[in-house]
Amino acid sequence: MDTFAAIEEHVKDHYDVVHEEPFMLGLEVPVGESGRRQSVFLAELKSPDGKRFLRVETTVAPLADHDPEKCLRVNLMLRTGYLAVGDMEGMAFLKLCENMLYSSITVEALDYLITHVAELGDKIEITLNKGGDWF
Repeated sequence: MDTFAAIEEHVKDHYDVVHEEPFMLGLEVPVGESGRRQSVFLAELKSPDGKRFLRVETTVAPLADHDPEKCLRVNLMLRTGYLAVGDMEGMAFLKLCENMLYSSITVEALDYLITHVAELGDKIEITLNKGGDWF
């Protein structure tokens, strides 16, 4: 998968796409046995040297409710993905993200990454929000 168009084609055939912009897709991914769903976003990023990456991310909790130092400590324990801060409607939120170089994306790797980010993001969200479901 060398282009966002190829990724988009696969994703539209296999996932529930709920938001679409140029070089960005929003998905609702089923997680767990309880019928929960996790919002996951895919976007193309370009490095200063022109390499293209796919970012897969999900929002997990408002930052204001959590100690940023603790969040950085969680980053150290994550084997894949990382926590970052992004704004939504003027409010800072924690996001679970992973970036993947286009040249390393296969169908299997893409499906794994989407599922992994959705499931891990949902677990982090449940933990941080005491069982609540924001996203």
